Amino acid sequence: MSDEPIDDQHDEPERTTLDIEGDAAADYIEELLDIADLDGDIDIEVRDGRAYVSVHSDDEEANLGVLARQPVVAALQELTRLAVQRRTGEYSRLVLDVQGSREQREQELRDLVADAAERLQAGDARVALAPMSSYERKLVHDFAREAGLGSNSEGEGHGRHVVLSHSNAPADADAEAGEPEEAR
Repeated sequence: MSDEPIDDQHDEPERTTLDIEGDAAADYIEELLDIADLDGDIDIEVRDGRAYVSVHSDDEEANLGVLARQPVVAALQELTRLAVQRRTGEYSRLVLDVQGSREQREQELRDLVADAAERLQAGDARVALAPMSSYERKLVHDFAREAGLGSNSEGEGHGRHVVLSHSNAPADADAEAGEPEEAR
C-alpha cells in the first residue's frame, strides 16, 4: 500500500461549461420555486451544444401550470440566462422547459408548418408566420426542410419571422443559432 495521498479529483470527469451553466440555472430556478412556494423537480441535460433545464412535477398540487404558459417560460428563460451570465461571466444559450411546454410548442410549430404547406399546395406563393424567438425559428426551418419547403427569416428584432415557400432554397437556420439575444 502506498503512503501517497489519493487524488480523487482525477477520478471525476471534468465539468464542462454547459454542466456549470446547467447547475447555475438549476440553483436559480430552485430559489425561484422556493420564493414562489412552488414544488418541482429539476433535470439538467446537455445536448446540441446547449444546457437544457427542465422543471416538472407529477404532483397536481405543485401548481407549475402557471409557469408553463409560453410567455412565462420565455421570460423565465431570459431571467435564468441572465442569472447564469452573472454567475459565470459568459452568455448562456440554455433552454428552459416547464411541464413539457417545449414539446407542446414544438408540436404547435410542426402544425404551423403543416398548415403552411397546405396553403402553399392550395396556391399561395409564400406563407409568413408570426414573429417568434430564434430558437423557434430554427425549429421551423428544420421542420420546413423535413417537409421539403423553403424557409427564410425576415424582419428584425422582435418582428423577425419565418417565411415559407415552395422553393427548396437553403434555409438560414444556421444564422439563427448565432443571432444575438436581443433579436430573439
